Amino acid sequence: MSALRDALRDLPDAVFADLLESDDGYVLLVDLPGATAGTTEVLFEDGRIVIEARREKSTPEGFRYVREDRPLFLDAELPLPPDADGDDADAEMDRGVLEVTLPKRADADSRRIPIEGSDDGDDGGGDDGDAGATTDGGRTGTDGPDDA
Repeated sequence: MSALRDALRDLPDAVFADLLESDDGYVLLVDLPGATAGTTEVLFEDGRIVIEARREKSTPEGFRYVREDRPLFLDAELPLPPDADGDDADAEMDRGVLEVTLPKRADADSRRIPIEGSDDGDDGGGDDGDAGATTDGGRTGTDGPDDA
């Protein structure tokens, strides 16, 4: 998840975001003042959340910009944690705050790998599982020091 944290730190200074985690999922909150659900798009692609938002600004009649620091567009690509399920993600916009909910996949950490082979217990080592086994450390003849 450190890649997502790093990406959140790299967002423009004018963009504020929080990331929350529970046992079941993640919630990403992004402040997008002036943006609406109609002017914001959230995509899931290649393990990343892509946020494209725009807002409209107007100036009162007779005024012009002396300084303009509020951007009109936000384009952000954020990597998802490996256990996040982007396919079942959900998003809402309320009063300029985008909330993206990402459930965790249940099987994110492990996956059963099937083992090929016969089920008869034969490990390919011979006919009898006890064949060649001894209790004297492999000494079966009369050449040992105890055999006189």
